[in-house]
Amino acid sequence: MKSPLRGPLRTVACWALLSASPLLAQKTVPERKAYPPNIPDANVEPYQILENKTLNVWIFQPPQSNKPQAAIVFFFGGGWVSGSPIQFVTQAQSLSARGMVAILADYRVASRDKVKPADCVADAKTCIRWVRTHAGRLGIDPDRIVAAGGSAGGHLAAATATLPNRDPNANSASVSSVPNALILFNPGVVMAPFDGLSLQGFGAKGDVERFGCEPKEISPLHHVKTGTPPTIIFHGKNDSIVPIATVEKFTEVMKAHGNRCELVDYPGLSHGFFNQSPQREDTLQKADAFLVSLGYLSPP
Repeated sequence: MKSPLRGPLRTVACWALLSASPLLAQKTVPERKAYPPNIPDANVEPYQILENKTLNVWIFQPPQSNKPQAAIVFFFGGGWVSGSPIQFVTQAQSLSARGMVAILADYRVASRDKVKPADCVADAKTCIRWVRTHAGRLGIDPDRIVAAGGSAGGHLAAATATLPNRDPNANSASVSSVPNALILFNPGVVMAPFDGLSLQGFGAKGDVERFGCEPKEISPLHHVKTGTPPTIIFHGKNDSIVPIATVEKFTEVMKAHGNRCELVDYPGLSHGFFNQSPQREDTLQKADAFLVSLGYLSPP
């Protein structure tokens, strides 16, 4: 069945590639189809209570420490249509064991909540702000918060770091919704035409209706500026859902503004490769090294 979404993130079927990852051998595997999911060993807390929906986070606490730790917030993929927070359970467990507070975030999607991508962006920004607001209670250093995600979730993570709009509490909140770093897995970073990037379908007729706003408003590439948080991107070179040219351009523009941005490409691999072995382990190792370089983790 075709999704109402087209362009860089097109069909629900494509997002089947983003199914939940296998867990570490010693952990209990959560039910993939259950929603909301039951995730063993994680503390569940609501970060946003809406009229018809409570949005939760699942928190993996690291080994006890006497000082605040860095945190990472994962947003799942699914074309803004479907998906589950369990997608990044393996990564969250691994980074928690390494010393980070690792958080799996829920957000509204079209299939469950009849929302559009602009609403998903608002949820992601609210989530990052909630984490920073509650940093002291959760043992988090508010100046070392990483946003991460895959595909549409990667778009949301990038959106929290770049977009000046679509933030429902920006005017009344004294706490920033901007993370301090990004870890992105085949992310959607371009939602509208951009100079030097020739891709069919971007900015096509009907995008305002599809996205819930002008496409440029939720296009991270269009809002990169000096000071955009340091970023690492993992991407398959054969990705037909989110063409690698989009993240190459994002990397180029980030560097042109003096920002740190590392692109790790994987020849011959397509969308959703990052939760398949051995790429799952490889991307996690490289993400760990990136976090060590920022001072967010100690060397292993």
